[in-house]
Amino acid sequence: MVIRNFIVFEGGDGSGTSTQLKLLERKLAETPHAPPYSIGFEPTDGPIGLLIRSALCGKTKLRPETVARLFAADRGEHLYAADGVVERAGRGELVVSDRYVPSSLVYQGLSCGSDLPGKLNEDYPRPELILYFDVDPREAIRRIGGRETKDEFETLDFQLRVRECYAQVLADYAASGTRIAKIDASRSVEEVSRDIWREVSELPIFGG
Repeated sequence: MVIRNFIVFEGGDGSGTSTQLKLLERKLAETPHAPPYSIGFEPTDGPIGLLIRSALCGKTKLRPETVARLFAADRGEHLYAADGVVERAGRGELVVSDRYVPSSLVYQGLSCGSDLPGKLNEDYPRPELILYFDVDPREAIRRIGGRETKDEFETLDFQLRVRECYAQVLADYAASGTRIAKIDASRSVEEVSRDIWREVSELPIFGG
């Protein structure tokens, strides 16, 4: 099932999804006649999401399989809790999330094998649009080099594998009815933002 009015940002670490999420939120707020909208992210800031973040930065030691299960549980809350993605999109809001199922299929697929993440997420609905932020992993690692805290996935070798895995995962999504927009995230923040707005504003919810 595809959830109409649901957009997802995807990409490797350092690809700029968090920055662009803030810019899109600002653009929506400033645009007359824009649809009602909500902005979110995964892991969420709920109790399960906070535990995941603690594990990713090494503060809490968990097995990769446990992290995969936590991501799926956190996603269930993100989707189906009161005022979650499904409820908001169903009442005509544009819902945007920084990361969703593809991130689990890529990252947890690489860390604990593809079978478990695939099984845990197989029943979750698909977004109407995925914006994939594509950037050379070498450039991405350079960008995140100055971060005070890094997670276990922020190495060049791992990010090279992430890019390859995304190509496979997104091809499957495209075949099942989700529109995939590949964004060249190596360019300036302003150029990337313009491309994102062009893709988002073409959605039917904008009346086009």
